[in-house]
Amino acid sequence: MTDTELIFNPFEPGFTDDPYPAYRDLRDADPVHESPFGLTVVSRYEDVGALLRAGLSVDSRLVAPGMYRDQFDRLDIAEPTLSLSMLDRDPPDHTRLRSLVTKVFTPRSVAALEPMITELVDDALDRIEESGRVDLVEALAFPLPFTVISRMLGVPTTDHIRIRALSGTIVRSLEPVADPQVLDEIVEAGIEMAGIIRGLIAWKRGNPGDDLLSALIAAEQDGDRLTEDELAAQILLLYVAGHETTVNLISNAVVALLRHPDQLALLRDRPDLADNAVEEFLRYDSPVQQTRRITTAPYTLGGREIPQGAFVVGCLASANRDERFWGEDADRLRIDRPNARSHVAFGAGPHHCLGASLARLEGRVAIERLARRFPGLAFDGEVTWNGRINLRGPALLPVAV
Repeated sequence: MTDTELIFNPFEPGFTDDPYPAYRDLRDADPVHESPFGLTVVSRYEDVGALLRAGLSVDSRLVAPGMYRDQFDRLDIAEPTLSLSMLDRDPPDHTRLRSLVTKVFTPRSVAALEPMITELVDDALDRIEESGRVDLVEALAFPLPFTVISRMLGVPTTDHIRIRALSGTIVRSLEPVADPQVLDEIVEAGIEMAGIIRGLIAWKRGNPGDDLLSALIAAEQDGDRLTEDELAAQILLLYVAGHETTVNLISNAVVALLRHPDQLALLRDRPDLADNAVEEFLRYDSPVQQTRRITTAPYTLGGREIPQGAFVVGCLASANRDERFWGEDADRLRIDRPNARSHVAFGAGPHHCLGASLARLEGRVAIERLARRFPGLAFDGEVTWNGRINLRGPALLPVAV
């Protein structure tokens, strides 16, 4: 395949069910690919790593005029909380926003959550055993991280079904949107979700506690460090990113294990491999498939000059399957892979995922205990994928235990 023959089209039917053949074509034929959809797609491991560490911008306001600038402007005007999180800001704003929540996500702080997470997992597994056949997304992968982040924030039980639906729509703002109707749906979901978040903030002002939301409110009140919109934006990010990614980690891992029964057996026989297994799950089928950067000046990568104002997509999932780094078995699940932790599933550089320790812990406890408790774990129907380009994972994962 030559460069001129390759058109990377993430909107092509079937792409989100299995994007890995398309990623392989990119790596082989055009690793720094100028897409006709108005973006530059970077797919090899070394190039993605360089992109993440290059100090480029994440501020969508710096994208050159075109489809993506129009998309971001529309979201920003309709609901500011969709573009004010630390995910969308450069230093010094990014540094200021991130510092407010970093202490809650240190490895030591997260490790203290393990008894609570274990109890939540075991309760879910009790209900799964009683049912016998379940949708694992609904029964375990979604409620676990959603409950954990809710308790960390210190907010009361909310309508998780509605928030799940809104969150699933909002995360589409993290990928190219070609359909105007989808963009309208994102805007509407963002407005509704922001209203829910502002309601939770108002409730917490009258019911402060020893929790993350109270700490963020106090920072805003005492130091004028957060505007009301910034406060709402960080909470929205924590709610959405705090569970959507881990839903995919758990679900994708179970799909991978059931498709690789030798690895499922190895995990049961070697519980000491559980931590490394999570790293391999993150590598093999990344919960977040892509990340973006915007060039603030011409930038050369892989021998190609990318102009200022370009929307550059680093394909994390592609980098994590790059044979040039991982070897000939890059497309194979190996929970004992020695260098599995070298994956870029959590990004790298200043925007490295703040919740990496929490995701690892939730994934390890949920997957290890599920595998050990149910030796007869098996598919109970076809996996239905969620149709997302970026936060890709099962929407429906029927299993029998």
